[in-house]
Amino acid sequence: MRMHRKRNLEGRLAACSDLLIARGRPFLNLKRAAEEYRALFDFAELFQNDHPVHLEIGCGYGGFLAEIAKRNPDINFLAVEVCSNVILAAMERVKEAGLKNVRFLNIPAEILSCYLPEKSVARIYLNFSTPLPRSGYAKQRLTAPRFLEIYKKLLQTGGEIRQKTDSEPFFDFSLEQYLAHGLRLERLTRDLHASEYASDNIITEYEKNFSEKGMPIFSVTAVLSV
Repeated sequence: MRMHRKRNLEGRLAACSDLLIARGRPFLNLKRAAEEYRALFDFAELFQNDHPVHLEIGCGYGGFLAEIAKRNPDINFLAVEVCSNVILAAMERVKEAGLKNVRFLNIPAEILSCYLPEKSVARIYLNFSTPLPRSGYAKQRLTAPRFLEIYKKLLQTGGEIRQKTDSEPFFDFSLEQYLAHGLRLERLTRDLHASEYASDNIITEYEKNFSEKGMPIFSVTAVLSV
């Protein structure tokens, strides 16, 4: 279903300009942008501290992001969302909460390397990414090889990817890809809410909906060892 453009979108985005640090595509061709364009951030300058940086790819409306940033003021959070309508809601939520440790990038994940230095991210969150179940769309999944290669460059040694999904086929696909790319699997569960890891889990908007329908939540942490 087509999403309607939010009322006064550009004006509301401008009101959140202190949070929005990148927007759009450097070139129409994403591959060319990823290879040629660099506008790398200095996180110490951006956040005015040397705290670890965590990255959420596909932040949605920002419920998870706002809660985890509130609980962890000593961590800096970056949130990526390609849809301007959606990222606006997340930014307004963070702004209203007065959180100072969050910044947003309204860009495709394919060009993260244009802005984020290598070995600069301690953790990546993939919360309920679109599973794209048809086999012809496998390359577009956020755990496909081309994305994992990007993440591996951004992650520090010992850094990790934390994934949650309601789709078991997508989960199994992701596990295969993590192992094929040399990542170590930890905290693996096929029923997160009934597992030992439930106590520190922050429930997202999608997760609440799926859980209330009795659907299990699949979760794993993939660690970059070298």
